[in-house]
Amino acid sequence: MSSLSTHTPVHPAAGAEIAADAEASTDAGNASTAVSSADLSFAEGLRYVTTQDAPVTPWEAGHTPSLAELREHFGPIFDRIATGASAREAHRVLPFVEIAELNRAGFTVLRVPTEYGGPGVSFTDWVQLLIDLAAADPNIAHQYRSHAGFVETLRYQDEQTRQYWYAKVLAGDVVGNASTEIGGNALNTLNTTLAVQADGTGVLNGAKYYCTGTAYATHTRVSATLLDADGTPTEGRQFAVVSTRAPGVELEDDWNGFGQSLTGTGTTRFTDVKVAPEHILNRVPGSAEAQFEAPLFQLVLLAVLAGIARNAVNDAATGVRRRTRSFNTGLGVPHSEDPQILGVVGRLSAQAFVVESAVVEAARRLEAAAGVLSLEQPVGTDTGAGTDTDTDAATSAAATDAQRLLTEAELAVERAHVTVPSIVTSICSDLFLTGGASNTSREKNLDRHWRNAQTVATHNPIVFRERIIGDYLVNGTVPEGLNAIGEVRRAS
Repeated sequence: MSSLSTHTPVHPAAGAEIAADAEASTDAGNASTAVSSADLSFAEGLRYVTTQDAPVTPWEAGHTPSLAELREHFGPIFDRIATGASAREAHRVLPFVEIAELNRAGFTVLRVPTEYGGPGVSFTDWVQLLIDLAAADPNIAHQYRSHAGFVETLRYQDEQTRQYWYAKVLAGDVVGNASTEIGGNALNTLNTTLAVQADGTGVLNGAKYYCTGTAYATHTRVSATLLDADGTPTEGRQFAVVSTRAPGVELEDDWNGFGQSLTGTGTTRFTDVKVAPEHILNRVPGSAEAQFEAPLFQLVLLAVLAGIARNAVNDAATGVRRRTRSFNTGLGVPHSEDPQILGVVGRLSAQAFVVESAVVEAARRLEAAAGVLSLEQPVGTDTGAGTDTDTDAATSAAATDAQRLLTEAELAVERAHVTVPSIVTSICSDLFLTGGASNTSREKNLDRHWRNAQTVATHNPIVFRERIIGDYLVNGTVPEGLNAIGEVRRAS
């Protein structure tokens, strides 16, 4: 049967500090008693967040809400989330209740197309809303990264798969991630295996780490090596989408990074997990799905960084506004009137503006590329011989245009990854120039901004991004990633 580790006991002080969050949340099902994330063990939290009613949005079917409408709907929820964010992080309280409220309010269904019953929110508007959420709590925004990737790549699956999974998302299913292995797999290979039986069902075995969002999800998408009929590994990889509460699935809350500690980024183990045929998704190297997902995943991280920057600037301005003390080396006026201090706050705000502008522009470019990608045809590939030369030429031209737009979008994301992390970590450090030693108080917890930003930034080594951009500009090399992170093994 499935099993879960026990969540670390909550510090007694945490209960009072996040009481405001509990008032805005109700227990699963029809119970009316308030529940706080601080009251839930890890097992109880997973049960709570995965047994909620289906998402409900205030918009009529077929209506795509504007960004203003989205902010009006989700703004009050974001405000409640922000109220307890620092205390939750200080005392390591996983935000099960807060995530459940967002799910019920429809945050997980925003990108489901209108033709499948969803709101069909534009990708760029969704990214801007994600920045708003990250400003409230970057842990919660980050843990949606996996679900966002799953929903986006459904657009490049076959019609039957789209209908099946969009319906499940609209019914409340949320999908986490289980891709990375730290158990000695070689670069571009996976030790996790999926053995498909004669009836089309699969059996999944393996272990994954960095399973962001899985602790809050009904399902997790597992990358695996496909075994053929005689058990021989095949090239490439498949995805198995399995229930987080299925027999043979074991979740551990063992992520120990110094930042983003509440993202549900722990270990997940799979032992003889049965996988239904409709839960096995093909991944074709070079396909539109494969090429689109890579920059999408990185863009979500950039949105989280932009939210952290905005929050840090807000904390800087609030601290200066409230501070009455000054230094004997100052001008003898309150911080709120000191031109040097005001200049620091202004500079931090300008830097945060540049960060957010870069992220939104990258989102626009990725959305433009998505608008012309073919669901069936890998971009930039030959369509094969045909009888209609004009049709073949038009199809080939469309594929070339799609490849160009996708390359431009990916390079935009790469460029942002080179610049945004350093700017945001600088903002989070220079925040301390706006106050005195009291800003290092654990009660203020201002160092969380830098810790969170640095943790997000290290997901993607910047030096590799710099090389990718330079290689494209100098040699015309189109960015291309491998199937899986792993160990480099040299020939003896």
